[in-house]
Amino acid sequence: MKLRLGLPKGSLENATFELFRKAGFNITTSSRSYFPAIDDPEIDCMLIRAQEMARYVEDGVLDAGLTGRDWVEENEATVVTITDLIYAKQSFGRVRWVLAAPEASPFKCVEDLEGKIIATELVATTKRYLASRGVKAKVEFSWGATEVKPPELADAIVEVTETGSSLRANKLRIIETVLESNTQFIANIKSFEDEWKRRKLEDVKMLLEGAMNAQGKVGMMLNVKKADLSIVLGILPALKNPTISQLSDEGWVAVNTILEESTVRQIIPRLKEAGAQGIVEYPLNKIVL
Repeated sequence: MKLRLGLPKGSLENATFELFRKAGFNITTSSRSYFPAIDDPEIDCMLIRAQEMARYVEDGVLDAGLTGRDWVEENEATVVTITDLIYAKQSFGRVRWVLAAPEASPFKCVEDLEGKIIATELVATTKRYLASRGVKAKVEFSWGATEVKPPELADAIVEVTETGSSLRANKLRIIETVLESNTQFIANIKSFEDEWKRRKLEDVKMLLEGAMNAQGKVGMMLNVKKADLSIVLGILPALKNPTISQLSDEGWVAVNTILEESTVRQIIPRLKEAGAQGIVEYPLNKIVL
């Protein structure tokens, strides 16, 4: 038996492949192939645009896939959400679909767009958003380069953003957030009811979550005299309590812990001052909680 897994083609592709690598799966592909190879004989992969993923998973063409919550909602797909994976193209976080208009425009809120034209790729969601606010506007599908359409081709846009930099570069001002989204690991309902497939999906989920937990963290080992241990422990922030092991020298112990990578450059000098020796920093692929 095999699990048919959809991987997102496009902006999330590289980040997804790297996440799977850290989870223990090596995926390789060529520029002409939509069927990546994976070093797990129980999985068959297929590259699908994130916009279409939920529909193919719902229909059972794929057993499972990774796509944005935005596209699940846009397609109104009935699928099982196995887990949220908080990563995106540039940063491991959420993205926002925002309503934006030219900086020089008079539009200050969504109600100001009554009777206007809004360009977006997220058509159905935008229409539902406008209806919820009692606003009637024309929503046009945008094939891309949506930021350049106002003011000549549209009065406003609904576009996805992580940092807002592209919108600012095109002299657009965010009016409101329409939807927050993040990557989801989703499954077909019938596939998730199958015992073998569900077990496989839960195994993949655990490994992916472990890789996510390790993002931005490093491991650290060091040796310290027992007399200096309390000072060292006071310096170390830890995931839980550090692991402390007795060394062959009765007066010394080894300390093993996990740190935020961004704090290491401040912490290592303080550890050295406190008497720590043999300080080793090492990368982490997974932290399974």
